[in-house]
Amino acid sequence: MSRALTCVLVANRGEIARRVFATARAMGLRTVAVHSDADAGAPFVAEADVAVRLPGNTPAETYLRADLVVAAALRAGADCVHPGYGFLSENADFARAVQDAGLVFVGPDPDAVEAMGSKLAAKELMARAGVPVLPSVDATGLSGDTLEKAAGEVGWPLLVKASFGGGGRGMRTVRGPEELAEAVEGAGREAASAFGDGTVFLERLIERPRHVEVQVFGDRHGHTVALFERECSIQRRHQKVVEEAPSPAVGPELRQRLQDAAVAAARAIGYVGAGTVEFLLDEGGEFWFLEMNTRLQVEHPVTEAVTGLDLVRLQFDVAAGRPLPPGAVSPTLSGAAIEVRLYAEDPARDWLPQSGRLAGFALAADAEFRTPPGPGIRLDSGFRAGDDVGVHYDPMLAKVVAWAPDRTSAALALAGALARARLHGVTTNRDLLVRVLRSEAFLAGETDTGFLDRHGLDVLATPLVDDAGRRVHAVVAALAGAALRRAAAPVLAGLPSGWRNNPTVPQTTAFDAGTVRYRLHRGGVTADVDGEPVDLAVLGTAVTGPGRVRLVVEAGGLRGTHEVHVDGDRSWVDGPDGATAFTELPRFPEPSAAVAPGSLTAGMPGAVTRVAVAEGDEVRAGQLVLVLEAMKMEHPVVAPADGVVTSLHADVGAQVETGAVLAVVTPTAPESGGDRGAS
Repeated sequence: MSRALTCVLVANRGEIARRVFATARAMGLRTVAVHSDADAGAPFVAEADVAVRLPGNTPAETYLRADLVVAAALRAGADCVHPGYGFLSENADFARAVQDAGLVFVGPDPDAVEAMGSKLAAKELMARAGVPVLPSVDATGLSGDTLEKAAGEVGWPLLVKASFGGGGRGMRTVRGPEELAEAVEGAGREAASAFGDGTVFLERLIERPRHVEVQVFGDRHGHTVALFERECSIQRRHQKVVEEAPSPAVGPELRQRLQDAAVAAARAIGYVGAGTVEFLLDEGGEFWFLEMNTRLQVEHPVTEAVTGLDLVRLQFDVAAGRPLPPGAVSPTLSGAAIEVRLYAEDPARDWLPQSGRLAGFALAADAEFRTPPGPGIRLDSGFRAGDDVGVHYDPMLAKVVAWAPDRTSAALALAGALARARLHGVTTNRDLLVRVLRSEAFLAGETDTGFLDRHGLDVLATPLVDDAGRRVHAVVAALAGAALRRAAAPVLAGLPSGWRNNPTVPQTTAFDAGTVRYRLHRGGVTADVDGEPVDLAVLGTAVTGPGRVRLVVEAGGLRGTHEVHVDGDRSWVDGPDGATAFTELPRFPEPSAAVAPGSLTAGMPGAVTRVAVAEGDEVRAGQLVLVLEAMKMEHPVVAPADGVVTSLHADVGAQVETGAVLAVVTPTAPESGGDRGAS
């Protein structure tokens, strides 16, 4: 019996809330957002027909409060709730609470969510259904010799994994007994913070497998179908970074085996709605059940791209009691699609999350949330220029998707769109994504979960702009700043700043990346960066808007256009070869207190969740001092050298800002090299 749905509350935020709203509007549904205080000005809130405030900032105060979300749905007159992904999307109690309130849960039945909610219980269920599984054991309450014995039964190396959760949170790789206790404790802490349950288990680690998953869909009319596979092998910290459909490693015979196993898994729990069955795949074509996600996946757009199906629309149809359409019951696979996750993070600094204001945010995309997407680029994002990237949530800025008739064309189109993007204000993983997509190994389909480690961040995280290019960019940034200052002059605004009829002292601009000296004269411009000459000719300069300058420059015999965005003391240069950011240093810096040698400072705002040392303790280089939690991830702070903890400024629960001194480790004086023999 079908039921007309007229108003949906999306129990989520950011990009996925906007994505669901896009389809809901196309179907004529009224849309309701819930939002934390930190998200009050976010685009998803503005796009909803109505919004309900959830007081507070952290997930535990807001998006994880099932009672507040259900109350918001009732107050707004919603008749259904879409959970998105993350937060409460795989919480059986929430699904029941939605149904008990007389609302439709746009997802599977609570019993199915519960059956797959615990990865441990799910593995046992899959084994009974004949789906291959890896050895594992519950680590809850285990310690000391008991924990080591359990690990020995699983086999080394192994993973510590959160039983309730995903996205790489609450997961640790362990290669020996000496690492085990800390990994179990840390994973449990992180899982409790992210998912509200600290249960963890041990699982055999398969070295460098492919991560392949199958999209499944079920309805209440007897259909359980597989919509082909996605490969999500390229990961950092066990979290996906690049996803694609179909997998370059999967042919027709293996695809059928994977789909048969996925359908068997779904049918074992009477699954209804959108779900994903994840597998680990080795080089020989053998695979093992990893987990089942009883929700829409982050990477669902690549399946939409190759099937032409709107998966969110299918979710609404199934939730309303309608059967899957013929296009989903007998799907066809067309072309190739690749998605990358654009994060506010610094890969070169151990993937350190970034926060701050997005001064500029524009990608070469022709539409947002196109469903289904056609040839070209699709952008799914929760941010716009001017938004703040906060510290309370995941640092993903956007998903960027390319579809093309073949995989290589999709990869190169996506790399080009990313390279041309205007991303100003925070450090991102954009350059790494471009290098991955253009690498010979990726284009050859040689992808597995060890891809980033194997090819190395020393190569993949290298900026697209080389040293010579950065020097050109520095000069361009200095000239752009001068052009903006000159454009605001009350007289002779068209005269270049610093121009002289006769040779004179050069103009100087000091950036964090080097000091630029330049002189404008009848013959053009002469310039150097930290004394190294930069040979370039400026062929045109135009102020195109507030803080924006376009310069046409010829350097090394190559002519190209550079767009410069100046915002306060920050400048971003986007050129043909990539982008560079600069911070202009003050001419007369204010005196400030020096940070004591050996100080360990916070790389981002966050909360101290653990302090592992006390003042006076001796520590070794690399030893854990404390743990800082930010953007839903734990970040260990370790001793930079052997020494003594002479000062400790952080307690558990303390909130700290970027640059705050957390502790001071005074290095141990080197021992004398004299004769130590007995007299």
